[in-house]
Amino acid sequence: MKKLKYNFGILIVLTFLFSSCQEDDISVGEIVAPSNIQVTVDIVGADTSNPNGDGSGTVNFTATADNAITYTYVFNGTSEASPSGTKSYDFSITGLSTYTVTVIAVGTGGVSSSTSVEVDVLVLYEPPIELITMLTTGSWRIKSEAPGHFGLGPVGGSILGEFFPAPPNDKAGVGMYDDRYVFNTDGTFTHITNSENDNPTEDLSGTVFGRVNLIDELGPHSIAPNGADIENYPLNDYSTSWSVSAPGGIETLNLSGIGFVGYYVGGNHSYELFKLDEQPANELILRTTDGNSEFDWWFIITSEEPDGSNDIAEPPFDTLVWSDEFDTSGAPSSTNWTYDLGTGDNGWGNGESQSYTDDASNVIVEDGLLKITAKAENGGYTSARIKTQDLFSFTYGKVDVRAKLPTGGGTWPAIWMLGSNITEVGWPNCGEIDIMEHVGNNQDAVSSALHFPGNNGGNAIFEEINIAGASTDFHVYSVEWSSTEIVFSIDGNPYHTFSYSNNLPFYNNDFFLILNVAMGGTFGGAIDPSFLESTMEIDYVRVYQ
Repeated sequence: MKKLKYNFGILIVLTFLFSSCQEDDISVGEIVAPSNIQVTVDIVGADTSNPNGDGSGTVNFTATADNAITYTYVFNGTSEASPSGTKSYDFSITGLSTYTVTVIAVGTGGVSSSTSVEVDVLVLYEPPIELITMLTTGSWRIKSEAPGHFGLGPVGGSILGEFFPAPPNDKAGVGMYDDRYVFNTDGTFTHITNSENDNPTEDLSGTVFGRVNLIDELGPHSIAPNGADIENYPLNDYSTSWSVSAPGGIETLNLSGIGFVGYYVGGNHSYELFKLDEQPANELILRTTDGNSEFDWWFIITSEEPDGSNDIAEPPFDTLVWSDEFDTSGAPSSTNWTYDLGTGDNGWGNGESQSYTDDASNVIVEDGLLKITAKAENGGYTSARIKTQDLFSFTYGKVDVRAKLPTGGGTWPAIWMLGSNITEVGWPNCGEIDIMEHVGNNQDAVSSALHFPGNNGGNAIFEEINIAGASTDFHVYSVEWSSTEIVFSIDGNPYHTFSYSNNLPFYNNDFFLILNVAMGGTFGGAIDPSFLESTMEIDYVRVYQ
């Protein structure tokens, strides 16, 4: 990993003029204003040869006071909380400047006292123009489509996401991917917490993603944690300030106040900037240490919008990339398919009545066809459900499945897809694309549907169409899935189109295929008491990109 390095020099002259602005002591019962505020200052790297420090511009402040329970520092008009009283600040404005740093000690009942430290800082380091131009060009976002775009590792580690590098789009729907970060040339930093809701009129509302307890610095909330994460914490767009310094020779992006990028972890709100040799010019890697000094958090950010490089993900999809023609008799190819086994208690639910098996009486390839048969036996029902999970998945393309559907009240055949990250994010966060569903209780109708957070189950995006001969003739059921829309068709005739934006799980996320015949359940309905067995026959499954 290559650090951004530039020649720089910093001379800091600090003169401390401690003048108390303490309020008169107030004592009403146990409410006592803090007193005897003391502030010590440590210039990083200072010694007898270098009394002004190592030239990094980093100054560490420590405040103590009698009867104080927390502290706040005010730098350049921006308040930054410091429950422990310690605070590190990187001075970065080029030239000689005098700053008044105010320390507020807060006691019980919110009663406070304060003192100020006057700091004279001469900074000779000047951020390179190419870095400033890069940051101030356009808006930035987490590069959600990249492996390792979000991750954590040990404090001081040098490997991107050493403990956990997030797979592409792993954190969809939690309040991070729709954020945009704007570094304005006047030194203001604007955090747009939802870039999807500002059209046609500006909407300041949004949500963000953060670490449990640490995100409480933004204000109290009642959101139940998902592990150690707080997802979709409500936060309006806000502005603060930004600067660049180079402590220890590493270019560092400093945000004041609550300013943060990606995932709120508290800490000093400073992000070391790294760049790999092969990275695009409009991309950076950020690293910051959380407020617990527990982990370093890594982010890949880019100033390119998600659809800026997706021309290869648009139709026409005419290159065959995967298929099963079912030409070899016997069990389905283990290279292409694996099984879900057992009852709905194993995770698919929907009130279905069948138990899935891998028995040849329920699933077999013969006569050039895959046959999935639902049967009434032993007082219940058996069937099969096969899938390409962990064997084949893809992002964007066209799926063609030539099939003849079963008959009988209660049968529920389906040709469909699930997001490959289902084991990490669960359903419906992973997304579901139902290419074809049919129920024997409505013999002439087939349907397609999309499930995702907010539109799932009975609230899915759904379309139904009548088709004669669904169970007597073969038809080609298709989906054409691009980065902007999903189109369902039968025999080449589109009947259901859904346009979507990049905040849904269908955007730039791998999906795998599933074929099954269920019995009964919330969609299949009542099972005909005279039902014995019926089969879905599939001639081929083909995927084009």
